[in-house]
Amino acid sequence: MPSYRASRLLALFTLQFGGLHSLSNLLTDSSTMIDSASYQPVDNLKPQATARSVKAPRHRATGGQNWNHPNSNIWKVMACCWSFFVMGANDSASGLRSYYELSYIAVSVIFLSPLIGYVVAAIVDTKIYQCMGRRGVAVIAPACHLVAYIINCFYPPYPVLVITLALAGIGNGLTDSAWNSWASSMKHASQVLGCLHAAFGLGAVMTPLVLTSLVSQGGLPWYYFYYVMIGCAAVELITSVAAFWDMPAATPTQLPADSWKAEPIIQHSDLRDTLSQNPSARVTWICSVFLFLYVGIELGLAGWAVTFMADVKHEAPFASGLTAAWFWLGLSLGRIALGFVTPRLGERLAIILYILSEVACGLVIHFVPNVVVAAVATAMQGFFLGPLFPAIVYATVRLLPEHMHVTAVGVATGFSSLGSSILPFLVGVVAEAHGVRLLQPFVMVLSALILALWVCLPRFPNIGSVRGADEAICMQHTFYHGP
Repeated sequence: MPSYRASRLLALFTLQFGGLHSLSNLLTDSSTMIDSASYQPVDNLKPQATARSVKAPRHRATGGQNWNHPNSNIWKVMACCWSFFVMGANDSASGLRSYYELSYIAVSVIFLSPLIGYVVAAIVDTKIYQCMGRRGVAVIAPACHLVAYIINCFYPPYPVLVITLALAGIGNGLTDSAWNSWASSMKHASQVLGCLHAAFGLGAVMTPLVLTSLVSQGGLPWYYFYYVMIGCAAVELITSVAAFWDMPAATPTQLPADSWKAEPIIQHSDLRDTLSQNPSARVTWICSVFLFLYVGIELGLAGWAVTFMADVKHEAPFASGLTAAWFWLGLSLGRIALGFVTPRLGERLAIILYILSEVACGLVIHFVPNVVVAAVATAMQGFFLGPLFPAIVYATVRLLPEHMHVTAVGVATGFSSLGSSILPFLVGVVAEAHGVRLLQPFVMVLSALILALWVCLPRFPNIGSVRGADEAICMQHTFYHGP
């Protein structure tokens, strides 16, 4: 099935057309964007003061919260990892056309399903936070998955399948933005995000194995796969609700003594403000285009590595098929292992080194004829690509104020959905015209573009200065809207 990664793009162009103006600002104000000294991610972007904007002091993410402090965060991180595992398993399912006997045009309608799901998620997520906090996401998102999988296991008519996939897209849109923004706001966020996205990679590895076992070896119909997904979604619902039940929406009368039990009272920005107000618009657009290109690299390599090894390296079919599995495994391991290396090197330098290392592996694959060397280099390419997705999510959160986190992360991850559809298709067009041998040069060009985008991001603010600003704001009990 098509990717369910967050896609708020349809809402952007149909409901929030003001974002197009911010793209023009991004192109015309590049000199200001690079000047990190004039960029103030906390002080000049504050939510408007309203009756709901009074905030009592609490455990700030930059102050005391970590994956294991308080102890309840351990269960929250585990619940988020399982949600990402479900999303990865969901995104890598495929093969509908052969079962429904549809034309390519009819099957293409299914690509609208995640768009529809994420449009709905973009519209309702602010209301969910205001009314239910993260507890609401923990209930609604897994419930959307569960209902969609229950319907799919009965082999529904194709129009119904399109609707159920949109319903699952709502769940993915809510969890993708909510858990990414929550994990990015704590200490050692690189490691936590690495684990979350590694779980997504493991879920993507699991689905082809299960489908192959059920359909090819077990002789069962394809929709039996959704019995497995029902079990996964049921576990997601139980773990998410249990972990985030202590984070409902706060109320204006919340006392400081019990404010830790609730979601902080923040007037979340809407999509239009996040995409049209500078400097937040510049950061959101750069991170969004970065993910658009990155996911194109990731899925282009994963989708065409098998063909490349078979046609160019003349490897046997079974061994060629293992190349994609090694790539995903390397990607998952890279997200875990390099998540501990990145903070030591510094995020800015580390990502530059990872991209250059990935390009070096691509050169080895392209020029070295040895099959074993090419297979190992493919796994290493995934290893160095792995940290890039969590790193750009972390950058979005570090460079933007808290009230823009959910919306900005949702938009950025939404561009990845578009990249997952367009760029692998372009790889196929290039392969059709000039041969799949040009896969690595194509990937190198995209890698150079994401390297340029990463360098154009403002420098991250010092955590200590951000912490001091947050504590000062908490002592005042009120956020004020800057000029």
